[in-house]
Amino acid sequence: MDVFACAECGTELTAPVSRVALPVHTHHGAWEELHPPLMEPATYAVDPRPTGPPWRLWQDVGAEAAARQGVHAPVYSVSFGARDRIVIAPGDSRSMTLILEKCEGYCRGVDGRAGPNLACTGCGRPVATRIDDCGSWQTVWLEPDAVVRRPSELPAGRPPSWADLEHADHRVPPVEPNGWWSRRWEAAIGVALAHLVAATDDRPVTLPPGPVAELLGHAVARALPPGPDPLSVGLAGPGVPVPRPRPDVLLVPRHPGTGEPWRPTGPEATVVPLDSGVWAYLTSPGETSPIPATGVLPEGVLRDDYPPTPHPWHPLVPNSRAFHDTLVRLPAIRGPRLRRLFDIP
Repeated sequence: MDVFACAECGTELTAPVSRVALPVHTHHGAWEELHPPLMEPATYAVDPRPTGPPWRLWQDVGAEAAARQGVHAPVYSVSFGARDRIVIAPGDSRSMTLILEKCEGYCRGVDGRAGPNLACTGCGRPVATRIDDCGSWQTVWLEPDAVVRRPSELPAGRPPSWADLEHADHRVPPVEPNGWWSRRWEAAIGVALAHLVAATDDRPVTLPPGPVAELLGHAVARALPPGPDPLSVGLAGPGVPVPRPRPDVLLVPRHPGTGEPWRPTGPEATVVPLDSGVWAYLTSPGETSPIPATGVLPEGVLRDDYPPTPHPWHPLVPNSRAFHDTLVRLPAIRGPRLRRLFDIP
């Protein structure tokens, strides 16, 4: 495990934390809603992309400079913020205090628009940004040039691995207890759809029957055109062999520790990475009741099982911002078939 300390005075700024993959829904929440913490306790992740202020308008930046920032199609503004910012759960922060004049937000919290809003209590240096406004997952972002990573005195735990996908608690249900679609699912499907559009070059596809077609069918139909000669899509990953005949595109999980997509052995395959918790649910939804019910109950016997599973009133719709933001960061968007989506000259 690691701790992060102030690069100026050495004050420890975090509890002991272990590195995991950056969640795919990190920058994609639901507007006008308060969100829980992004990260699990005692974990951290690193975002390799430039994030946060300063922002520059696309027309002032130009295509070449935007591409160096990882943006390959026109957007309103391009981030020129720091790369490799470290995100932790707010509860794992230590020895930091808010910089009150930098605590601006939309309506329900702070959104980091003015840059770092947390200072080290040891020396007063701005070291991190607290974000908890509506539409954002609750986070603390450590500035990479303001902190140093040190080994913790606590022994390192087992790093996340493919084996975690087999655990029931790793699966992420698509529906929240209140009957709404999971915000994590909406963002994860938006990200995956962008990769699917790029991988198929905007061609039609057929989905495998079962949970994939039932949960993703509506979203895929909105993103890809119908037509003849569709490409086939299948699920594969740890413990889930590649279907035969081999599909044209494989939906695979991201490694929970590194974020890298799973790849099958043998010939090179076209893969579309999925949030590992979403992938785990699609491959093994699990039981909705501890004991399958058959027949009828005897007269006078009361039911004592789980309540009915909530069902949203509309099909699963991907987070449009997650789809758009992912697609503009894929170099494939500048291909002849896809560039029309953004009117790229």
